[in-house]
Amino acid sequence: MDQVMAVMQDDWVMMALPFFFGALALEVLWAYNVTTKHYESVDFWTSMRVMLLTVFVDLIPKAIGIGLMFAVYSRAPLKGLVDTSWYWWVLLFFLDDLTYYCFHRGNHEVRLLWAGHVSHHSSQYYNLGTALRQGVGERILKYPFWLPLAAMGFHPAMIVTMLSVSLIYQYWLHTEAFYKFPRPIEFIFNTPSHHRVHHGSNIRYLDRNHGATLIIWDRLFGTFSEEVPEEPVRYGLTKNIETHKVMRVAFGEYGAMWRDFRRAATWCDKLGYIFKAPGWSHDGPDLRSDTLRNA
Repeated sequence: MDQVMAVMQDDWVMMALPFFFGALALEVLWAYNVTTKHYESVDFWTSMRVMLLTVFVDLIPKAIGIGLMFAVYSRAPLKGLVDTSWYWWVLLFFLDDLTYYCFHRGNHEVRLLWAGHVSHHSSQYYNLGTALRQGVGERILKYPFWLPLAAMGFHPAMIVTMLSVSLIYQYWLHTEAFYKFPRPIEFIFNTPSHHRVHHGSNIRYLDRNHGATLIIWDRLFGTFSEEVPEEPVRYGLTKNIETHKVMRVAFGEYGAMWRDFRRAATWCDKLGYIFKAPGWSHDGPDLRSDTLRNA
């Protein structure tokens, strides 16, 4: 338990909070000097309240997740071989980024995971405040995705540090202050342009660009979409949440999933509402993103 608490207290994300809020303040000043509307006060304060709820909800799952990492690490065959040398950090960077891609893609392709992630996509505005509107329920199921890295011999402190670095990088992606960077950067790295696509509700943009720091996984696995000027990104959900009540924003999709589960007649259909992609229905139109794109 002492090891778990030590890792939790050495949280780079908490150390980065002054940067987060400083950058947010600069973006607000920038937004007041451009003609398009980037912030809306009620929406912004909803994001702040969701952020506080996420911090609270995250405590126990994070402690359990790190505890499981230590348990797995203690039995790892490569324990002791993997150390803090720079080359192990480089390998961990790529493995962590790939793990995040798998986790994030799962959040969009499995409804149970989507129910915990949807709050991050619920804002119809795109700004650094939206970046802080994290998925609340997803914290409960997040950390087991990183257990294989502990099984490879990476110390939990290294894994949590890399998780923090990744999250800090992703913060600045939530802005419209930058359009596109030089092509080599756009080809390799996740950028604001790529992540704007990820937050789009346009059919061509749905469930695309799941990467964290790198965009190469999306290019390799067929989930990449370019932001194109002829189709501006429309932020939010295909069916937006028409409320700013925090508990509804954070947990409303679980209720919708439960109602669909109850009305399904067979267990096959019931499980479909949990494990199939959002938009699937046993008795209605198939509104999954790939189906809509192929229509």
